[in-house]
Amino acid sequence: MKLLKLIPDNTNIHFLKWQWPFFISNIVLMVASVVLLFTHGLNLGVDFVGGQMIRVTFERSAVAPVDALTKTVDKLGYGEPVVQNFGKPNEVSLRMRLPEGTEAHPQLADAMAQKITTTVKQAFPDARIDGVDSVSGKVSGELLKTGVLALSLAMLCISIYIWVRFEWQFAAGALFALIQDILLTVGMFSLTQMEFDLNIVAALLTLLGYSLNDKIVVYDRIRENLKKHRRMPMAELLDLSVNETLSRTVVTSLSILIMLVALLLLGPDVIFGFTAAITLGIFIGTYSSIFMSAPILIWLGVKSDSFVQTESAIDRQERLARERGQPQP
Repeated sequence: MKLLKLIPDNTNIHFLKWQWPFFISNIVLMVASVVLLFTHGLNLGVDFVGGQMIRVTFERSAVAPVDALTKTVDKLGYGEPVVQNFGKPNEVSLRMRLPEGTEAHPQLADAMAQKITTTVKQAFPDARIDGVDSVSGKVSGELLKTGVLALSLAMLCISIYIWVRFEWQFAAGALFALIQDILLTVGMFSLTQMEFDLNIVAALLTLLGYSLNDKIVVYDRIRENLKKHRRMPMAELLDLSVNETLSRTVVTSLSILIMLVALLLLGPDVIFGFTAAITLGIFIGTYSSIFMSAPILIWLGVKSDSFVQTESAIDRQERLARERGQPQP
């Protein structure tokens, strides 16, 4: 009985035949993501903008009265609250910006939280306050800078690693593909206006690691084939390398996506953004590993003999002497 294979061993897809349509579509999507970031921005969470998040559970209700809760808190004069489901249908998170002057007078935040929780308990007798989280504007600004710095340093270190292990062309190709993966994922959050917090930064760092691993597998096979097939045209060699790693790439990504889709559909709402980021990122990362990583090497001038060591005059004399059986000088 033959084993079922998603990708047959004799697969020979000419990926580089479609390199320009894929490249142009990627550039269009990346530009669209940048435009969205400048026009729509991101729905930054409390971690990045500062504020308070109050978690409330309505013990005797199957579904939380979101509209009524929003109107009740809005009347307090602290600004319009953001009320979202948090876990079960009867659990919500109530997010508020901190009042002005909180940096100089921290007690204002405590007073606001106390007034909100008291009002919610009076208006909804079955409401249970599960927690109050507060992040000042100064701390949130530091968290945002730290998150951006973490992503930037991760991508820089990845590029240096690939440069040392391979060549600078491979590092540049991997860096471009990683920027594409991150940019398109962040663009999705700008388009959907899902909350962007520290959990999403963690998801993006996870994507960098997965995407890097996937691209190193492809690049390692390309390097092996560059040594084995020095006379093969570069386009054919890259297609061969991608096809040889295609089974591993597809099976690995598909296995992870099955789990992630299950979490999206059945998992708790509290990790929905995190799961959505990784799901889209895995899909984009797999796409870039197959369709983008290899063509970039051609655009950067890599040829089948680019990394073959050039024979020096002394090496040539020694080789000729050995071939003639003459003693070396």
